[in-house]
Amino acid sequence: MNTFHRGRRLRSRSVLRDMVRESRLGREDLIQPYFVVEADPDFKKPIGSMPGQFQLGLNQLLNEVGPAVDAGLKSLILFGIPVEKDPAGTQAYAEDGIVQEAIRRIKSRWPELIVVADTCLCEYTSHGHCGLVSPEGVVQNDPTLALLARTAVAQAQAGADIIAPSDMMDGRVAAIREALDEKGFLDTPIMSYAVKYSSAFYGPFRDAAESAPKFGDRKTYQMDPANWREGLREAAADVEEGADILMVKPGLPYLDIIRLVRDNFDLPVAAYQVSGEYSQIKAAAMNGWIDETAVALESLIAFKRAGADLILSYFTQDLLKAGHI
Repeated sequence: MNTFHRGRRLRSRSVLRDMVRESRLGREDLIQPYFVVEADPDFKKPIGSMPGQFQLGLNQLLNEVGPAVDAGLKSLILFGIPVEKDPAGTQAYAEDGIVQEAIRRIKSRWPELIVVADTCLCEYTSHGHCGLVSPEGVVQNDPTLALLARTAVAQAQAGADIIAPSDMMDGRVAAIREALDEKGFLDTPIMSYAVKYSSAFYGPFRDAAESAPKFGDRKTYQMDPANWREGLREAAADVEEGADILMVKPGLPYLDIIRLVRDNFDLPVAAYQVSGEYSQIKAAAMNGWIDETAVALESLIAFKRAGADLILSYFTQDLLKAGHI
C-alpha cells in the first residue's frame, strides 16, 4: 500500500487546479499608475527607463485611461509633473495644480473609476525632497505637515477618492486626517505609504516623475531596507493616526514585510510593484530571456499570496487590455 502524499491528484487537470487555487488576482485588486505633466495637453513622451510607460499631457492621459477602463480598469493613481517648481512645492496644493486638474477631468468622464492621489512634495519642489528644507539642507518634518495637509485637501476637493501620502514625514497621516475632516471629507480614506523603504528600486520612477533629489538622499525619512521591526512600528503609528489602508513599498523584495503587516494589522494591505521591479522584467523580456506576461502574472500573484489586498503595478493596463485578468 502506498503511504506517500499524492499531491499531483489535484494538479492533473486545469479545472482542478483552478478549483483549489489558494490565491486569486482580480481586476479590482490592481491600481495603474500614470504620470501627468503640466505641458501641452497632447504631450506624450516615452519614459526611457520604463518601456511602455509615458509622461502624458491631460488629453493624452484621457486617451490612455479610456481604453484601460473599457478593458476593466477599476482604479488608478496619479503622479504630477508641474512646469514650475519651487522650494515649497506650491503646485502640489494649488487649486489648478496638474494632479487636481487631472482628477477633475477623469472623474467627470468616469465617475465610478477610483482615483488615488499620491500626496507628496518631491515632484513639485525645486530641490527634489519630499518636504521643506532648512538653510542647512535638513528636511524639516513638522513644517512640512501643513503643506501635505493642504495638498490632500486640494486633491479631495478636486474629487480624489483616496489620498495616498508617500512622503514618510512623521505624523503626516494625523495631519491629513484632521485637515480632511475639518473640510468635510470625513469619508475620504487614506492609503498610507506606511512602510516605505529607501530603496535602489526607485530609480526609473525618479526619471519618470522628474523627482530625484538635487542633493543628498532620502535615508533620513525613508526606512532602512535591513529593518523589519521598524516597519511594524511605522504601520502601527499610521493605524493610530487614522490610516484606512497600509501600503508596503517596494513589493517583491519585501514580501516578508507584506506578510508581517498582513498578520499584525486588521486593515487592507496594499503593495507597490515599483518601477525598478517593472523595468527589470521588461528588460529581461525585451532580451528574450523570459516570458513577460507569465512573469508579470506570477509576480502579481506573489503579492496576493503574501497577503496584499491591493497592488499598484505598471503592468495593470496592459494585462487588462490583453485579457489576462
